[in-house]
Amino acid sequence: MLMQKTMNLTTKQQKAKSIEKTLELLYPETPIPLDHTDTYTLLIAVLLSAQCTDARVNTITPILFAKASTPYDMVKLNVEEIKAIIRPCGLSPRKSKAIYDLSHILINKHNGEVPESFEFLEELPGVGHKTASVVMAQAFGVAAFPVDTHIHRLAYRWKLSNGKNVEKTEKDLKRLFPKYLWNKLHLQIIFFGREYCPARGHKPETCPICKEYGRKTLFK
Repeated sequence: MLMQKTMNLTTKQQKAKSIEKTLELLYPETPIPLDHTDTYTLLIAVLLSAQCTDARVNTITPILFAKASTPYDMVKLNVEEIKAIIRPCGLSPRKSKAIYDLSHILINKHNGEVPESFEFLEELPGVGHKTASVVMAQAFGVAAFPVDTHIHRLAYRWKLSNGKNVEKTEKDLKRLFPKYLWNKLHLQIIFFGREYCPARGHKPETCPICKEYGRKTLFK
């Protein structure tokens, strides 16, 4: 049994290495897809991106940040004002309250700065582990592997994880890929998914990765 598990891991590691090379060839540069100017605006943009496309977030954040691009300015607005601006992003009642409340917390507990800590970030309203991971990776350069539903889907499709949950997928991907690649790799997978490996209308026979490693079906 132990030998079989070792062989399975070795096979997955070989597959991961091949996928890594393909992604690096296709996406040598990985600009952050959410427009922002600093750590605070990145945090707010990532929070808004939950169940919303990056493209839509990027149409809303300039309007919001023109009024409030710091926690000190954000708390001068009320929740209803924030909600009216961010409504196109969806979940606006919950997101607007989270933005208002976390801005107060940043002022009162962190001198108006976004903390460089998973623990403190995940204590903020509306900030889960994925959002905290994006901020730690992209703002602070800390090795993290943010797994959203898209990366979760592709990891299952490529047989790198069993699709049980995003927490398991994150552990599997961290085990398979070198730590120094995590911050770039999660963006490469997102870009690849959008261009070659969408949830709908996917053509495995033309997908550079799925034609070699892909499952025929997704979650049921």
